[in-house]
Amino acid sequence: QEYEDAICTLNTLQTNASALEQVRRERGHPHLQLQAMRGFLERAGLTVEELDHLNIIHVTGTKGKGSTCAFTEQILRSYGFRTGFYSSPHLVQVRERIRINGKPIGKELFTKYFWQVYGRLDETKDAHGGMMPAYFRFLTILAFHVFLKEKVDVAVVEVGIGGAYDCTNIIRRPWVCGISSLGIDHTQILGDTIEKIAWQKGGIFKPGVPAFTVKQPEHALAVLKDRATVVRCPLRVCPELEDYQTDCGPLHLGLAGLHQHSNASLALQLSHTWLQSRCLPVALLQGTPFKPSPIMVKGLADTEWPGRNQTLKHGAVTYFLDGAHTLRSMQACVNWFRETAIANFKFLYFVCVSVQPCHFDFAVFCPNITEAVTSCNADQQNFNVSVEHMLTRCLDNERSWRLHHSSGPQLLIEDALPLGPEKKADPLVFPCILSALQWITQGRDSVLADGAKTVFTVKPSVMAKAAPLCDAVEIHVLITGSLHLVGGALRHLDLASSK
Repeated sequence: QEYEDAICTLNTLQTNASALEQVRRERGHPHLQLQAMRGFLERAGLTVEELDHLNIIHVTGTKGKGSTCAFTEQILRSYGFRTGFYSSPHLVQVRERIRINGKPIGKELFTKYFWQVYGRLDETKDAHGGMMPAYFRFLTILAFHVFLKEKVDVAVVEVGIGGAYDCTNIIRRPWVCGISSLGIDHTQILGDTIEKIAWQKGGIFKPGVPAFTVKQPEHALAVLKDRATVVRCPLRVCPELEDYQTDCGPLHLGLAGLHQHSNASLALQLSHTWLQSRCLPVALLQGTPFKPSPIMVKGLADTEWPGRNQTLKHGAVTYFLDGAHTLRSMQACVNWFRETAIANFKFLYFVCVSVQPCHFDFAVFCPNITEAVTSCNADQQNFNVSVEHMLTRCLDNERSWRLHHSSGPQLLIEDALPLGPEKKADPLVFPCILSALQWITQGRDSVLADGAKTVFTVKPSVMAKAAPLCDAVEIHVLITGSLHLVGGALRHLDLASSK
């Protein structure tokens, strides 16, 4: 069975009736989530005892947990260990979520292991009321299966949402746990205060398992400390990155942005503790600055994590991509963009897919739809959000921008009903990511000018607005507001990511 068949079958777990019923039933009883996860794990032929042998590093947080995992994985891989890395969401292909030695598993390997796990679950569903795991649960089980079959030395596991009731928290004995920066996000699931969110994140603490956190807001840190005390988990706060001693001056990071410093410090503590546990009978809990080894220094510098403070230069067009979507992360994104873009070029045209106020020449909005054609990439299909909902959110964002900048809307869909009197305005709305990118670049990006791509028609009045883009020496495009948006853009901009 082909890879595409596996992805289409996987996508049915987003919408099947049994999965939706699971969500509804467990919403008021979150403790049932881990109970259900154990059942699915056993039906797939795995046990929680087997997971103990994966030497897991478990990481949660609101922002930066994926970057922390990427730093950690790269450091341990630099030591020569065979690494497994489970993360979410994916940008272009589902396989990105499950990595061996830093690379997404191949299509053949994904297909083979997918059908092994799916087949076992499908064979046993009739005896369990037709129940199949929902999308993220299935991928978590698949990741554990892959890591066990591929005999990794260490598995770096990123929490999906929260911690206490996240399906990754079926892990009983991680070697070390980490918590990146906390903030307000997923309030319907985790709670609407920083204290409630901290309680959920601290749910990954395990008795006797060392844990580290970056510096947190005072009340959030107090909750984490209380959780650690109750569980009897030794918890330490990471030092500033600048406090580590090196022979080569300041540590250089492969990921751009000042906000990555705390993620790198957390990764140093996690990898250092894991290495101690691997090499010593008892891990010595640090939480204090130490002298990173040359391998650690190189690991931090070599780290790559697509879609996070990523820069792509295609001739006269430079793209700045970051999946920021909370207030704090958006501010960090804008700070990075200002430092990187303005420091390098004098003549700029900015195009922002975001509602973050900044000095841009254009603000372009579009839904998280890669291409407005029927042959959409199955890896990037999301059946949990309707097209109508995405378009509504898109127009809401455009209106928010307009309110801040006192300008009027334009819906750039040919023959669409106008929202109101046409005005000369900076914010523009497109029906899909490809149509937005094509208008922005005006044929100046050879990757987007590929004859195989559909060319979308827009109103002549809108094409006229693009005259400055045709004349600009450099066009700088900031794409942010959603990892799904960034992934859709990368599908068109980074052809290697789609292979």
